Amino acid sequence: MTAEFRTETRPLSDDEAQGQAKEMMDGAHAKLGFVPNMYRGMANNPGLLSTYLHGYQHFREQGNFTPREQETVFLTVSRANGCDYCTAAHSMLAVNASGLSAEETAALREGKQLEDEKLQALSEFTHHMWETRGLPTQNAAAAFKAAGYEDIHVLEIILAMAVKTISNYSNHVVQPEVDDAFAEHKVPAAA
Repeated sequence: MTAEFRTETRPLSDDEAQGQAKEMMDGAHAKLGFVPNMYRGMANNPGLLSTYLHGYQHFREQGNFTPREQETVFLTVSRANGCDYCTAAHSMLAVNASGLSAEETAALREGKQLEDEKLQALSEFTHHMWETRGLPTQNAAAAFKAAGYEDIHVLEIILAMAVKTISNYSNHVVQPEVDDAFAEHKVPAAA
């Protein structure tokens, strides 16, 4: 899904990046072996990219979710926000790095039921948090906790939603091309 509006800014090339934007893009290249087009788009506003990277790192490295659970949250939010770029990127990570099966990843991409009950509860509560704009009901929270989660997980979902709002919304208006690294998981164009 893309926005009707598209910014006139385009993803920054290596030659165009300067200052903080260049530092973050160089850091991404050193860590990932390439600079994702999404980062290049956000680098037009270094504060946007910096905030995204900082929140993403905290969610990935200092949270209480397993990698499988992290991807469940990210794919659920990216799907809800209609971000094809992040859906492709997190699908690649889900299967190749985070331990979700191809079937689980496909179910998350399509909004279908997961066989793993705990992951299903996580996806349902994450979607509930997205749908209610962070105003969960007692019943939804009780079902989430009954699946084995705690209050700290609710706060971590909020962090993930903030990170995905930054990336999903910026992708909507910048409309970066899906990188070759994620191309196998590209979301098919709507008919």
